[in-house]
Amino acid sequence: MKIYNTLSKKKEEFVPIEEGKVRMYVCGPTVYNLIHIGNARPMIVFDTVRRYMEHKGLEVNYVSNFTDVDDKIIKKAVEEGVDAAVISKRYIEECKKDMEAMNVRPATMHPLATEEIDGMLDMIGKLVEQGYAYKAEDGTVYFRTRNFKGYGKLSHKNLDDLQGGNRSLLVSGEGQKEDGLDFVLWKPKKEGEPYWESPWCNGRPGWHIECSVMSKRYLGDEIDIHAGGEDLVFPHHENEIAQSEAANGKTFARYWMHNAFLNIDNRKMSKSAGNFFTVRDISEKYDLQVLRFFMLSAHYRSPLNFSAELMEAAKNGYERIVTSVGNLNYLAGNAAQGEMSGEEKKLLAEAGNFEAKFDEAMDDDFNTADAIAAIFELVKFANTYGNEKSSAAFLTALKEKIVELSDICGLLVEKKEEGMLDEDIEGLIEERQAARKAKNFARADEIRKELLEKGIILEDTREGVKWKRA
Repeated sequence: MKIYNTLSKKKEEFVPIEEGKVRMYVCGPTVYNLIHIGNARPMIVFDTVRRYMEHKGLEVNYVSNFTDVDDKIIKKAVEEGVDAAVISKRYIEECKKDMEAMNVRPATMHPLATEEIDGMLDMIGKLVEQGYAYKAEDGTVYFRTRNFKGYGKLSHKNLDDLQGGNRSLLVSGEGQKEDGLDFVLWKPKKEGEPYWESPWCNGRPGWHIECSVMSKRYLGDEIDIHAGGEDLVFPHHENEIAQSEAANGKTFARYWMHNAFLNIDNRKMSKSAGNFFTVRDISEKYDLQVLRFFMLSAHYRSPLNFSAELMEAAKNGYERIVTSVGNLNYLAGNAAQGEMSGEEKKLLAEAGNFEAKFDEAMDDDFNTADAIAAIFELVKFANTYGNEKSSAAFLTALKEKIVELSDICGLLVEKKEEGMLDEDIEGLIEERQAARKAKNFARADEIRKELLEKGIILEDTREGVKWKRA
């Protein structure tokens, strides 16, 4: 299994620190609003990485935080006239709902920044003692960037170049710094903000220290994989490396994975441009399995363009797999029982080639685009060789292969019967008949597919449309 390591800028064979086990940290969202589709991409991508590793027999300790103290959270709390904790708690719950709808599995641990303050005070204190950090006049604690010799190794930035462009990085209190490149570990509170006591001042942590401490507590000083969006490479992940390695005296993370940006109609997503979409917005138009399918249709390191046309294509692609699984279930339910024929056994062995293609794609830096292409090949194979004459055993085996590979991608393709009421079924059949009469065959086909996905089989007879449950 090879992973593209942002640190080395090349693909490397993945060798975990501890055989058979993976320690993985993924930066989670700042919870001040509903998550947007840009947040969804790393959630889906790295959930899929985790699933594939578990499929390969690895035990994955997967930690992903919630940043629950931040300027944006405080601003939202002030606007609503409530405590910041009310805002963060609300949107953590909403985020979990969206994650479930996208079939993103809960992390082994979802730590909250506000519950890890003691660990942050300990690490900052250690950095101060070691001379890697210092206290300014107002109580702000800064990290001495130049004291950490490896600074810039992840982002491949030169310190002198950073210094030259430092004017664009100026923030309030800049004059207190020993060096313009030093970054905040702890900052004093402002009026009305949540704060914690510390040896330096009453205040709150800087953003970067939070992840270093949460990763250390739940995964140890050294981890296998640290992941997140490419916008986090600098300064967030670069600063994490500096403070973690300075404090712990060990390599922080062996492999760094970063997903590329998501654009909307070939433009950067922004509220001002009017092209900002939350996951909840998308759920009003599409099953979020379609969003997941769309996210996995490109390699995670490739920029991904979101558009209505591409989402429709993703919907059609996803439904193609769902329909195939539904048909195989229906055929198996009506097929002869007993063992597979010799010819069917040969065909099933041939179907294993698509599974091998899937694994080959995923082993090559988690190429989900090619992995899904392998699933489509398997679907085409199943549609070609699975028919009314096939044995139930053969049809079921084909179905299970499709479901298994789809599940590794987190795609739910076997629809469970939702117990549709007879009158609802009859209503949809009437709508289908009306659509056919109006020559709206596309809608008629949609209804047929919808019913099939819910386990309802239609039969067009001379006496009219008959239906039965699969």
